[in-house]
Amino acid sequence: MVVTESPQINAPARVPRKRAENGRRAAALLGSAIALAAVLVLSLGFGARQLSPAEVWHGLVDADSAAYTVVHQMRLPRTLLGLLAGVALGVAGGVMQALTRNPLADPGLLGINAGASAAVATAAGLLGVATFQGYVWFALAGAAAVSVLVYAVGGGRAATPARLALAGAAVNAALYSYVNGTMLLDAASLETMRFWTVGSLASAQGTTAAMTAPIVAVGLLLALALARPLNALALGDESARSLGAHPARVRAGAIVAVTLLCGAATAACGPIVFVGLMVPHLVRALTGPDQRWMLPCCALLAPVLLLGADVLGRLVARPGELQAGIVTAVLGGPLFLYFVRRKVRA
Repeated sequence: MVVTESPQINAPARVPRKRAENGRRAAALLGSAIALAAVLVLSLGFGARQLSPAEVWHGLVDADSAAYTVVHQMRLPRTLLGLLAGVALGVAGGVMQALTRNPLADPGLLGINAGASAAVATAAGLLGVATFQGYVWFALAGAAAVSVLVYAVGGGRAATPARLALAGAAVNAALYSYVNGTMLLDAASLETMRFWTVGSLASAQGTTAAMTAPIVAVGLLLALALARPLNALALGDESARSLGAHPARVRAGAIVAVTLLCGAATAACGPIVFVGLMVPHLVRALTGPDQRWMLPCCALLAPVLLLGADVLGRLVARPGELQAGIVTAVLGGPLFLYFVRRKVRA
């Protein structure tokens, strides 16, 4: 007589496996938080004048410290802006990749950053707007318009990842041509935007971070609320409906979240590329595809990348600096080619 193993005997084995997986994810979150804390200290400490961790602490809490002015007026606003922009770009990238089911999707590659840039260029060149408080609303409107346009051109509800990528590339090229043309035709716009267009944290002010924070917070909360429905959407529309999700509402909510996140980040520090592409790839290797773990981890690791690029730019070009957007582009370009080649081979 042949004795077969009962399926119920194997069922308890899934519990330790699930616990081990959750433990690995929790460790990834903890490690990301530690890395973020470390890079925040580095961002406050490194620059034209290097400060020790003790000097950074005294510069934060002691108004009589020699480092107080350097920390509070120059480096703290820059660090806070890098933190906010990194969170926004990382989470937006994770949402875009989940929404399009395309691991190469990125708000920059799909034209959303370009839409915000074109709106800011219009505000600066045609309307004379020269402050963040003035053009942040133009950036949000431009990001929203391009999000809808790319989604429509890519096929709407029938959109495929390939069509969305092609539509985004076409819109991206057209809008950046418009931005460059606007800058060349107007000297004042050129002077205002020549550093902004490469992506920089150098011009950060306390008011910039203060205005950016509420917009990023709303976008982040909306993205985190969509984590479970995005997991369902990854199974296909029919499966998502059977699990209680509404695909059209999820897509609309995701577009709103990405618009808020990318619009605020682009208005504050310019069109920084590849952060939203690279970070979700790294996080996916640590946490798996579950958006409930991925998005919080992206929110922690993306500022590590952006602030790390900013610190590196300060160090390699002392006493001047290399803009953070240039550093992320130099790092992200080869990595993007690697992802493409690996995807083609797969």
